[in-house]
Amino acid sequence: MPRTKIYKSGIKAAIHQTARDLYESGVIDRQTMRRFDESCLTPVHAFTGEEIRALREREAVSQTVFAHYLNVTKDSVSQWERGQKKPAGASLKLLSLVERNGLAAIA
Repeated sequence: MPRTKIYKSGIKAAIHQTARDLYESGVIDRQTMRRFDESCLTPVHAFTGEEIRALREREAVSQTVFAHYLNVTKDSVSQWERGQKKPAGASLKLLSLVERNGLAAIA
């Protein structure tokens, strides 16, 4: 199953797709494609439980509300914050967007 990419903006999505097509055609090399990936795609990193709690508190929402925005259960947010589980995939990308742009970015 292909992974969904989350772009910094619509314009960067178009630029990245063009670069991807050029890469697949052999016009640009792998190193250049990596630079496009870094500049167009929203970066993600592994969040600790403390970082997730701080992010939620910064946005001044409960675990239930935060979970609703991330489309996960309240129990998932609780387990992340306690360090029992780690977010992955789309949840990790959404957390990165919230960290960078606030909760309104995914509302």
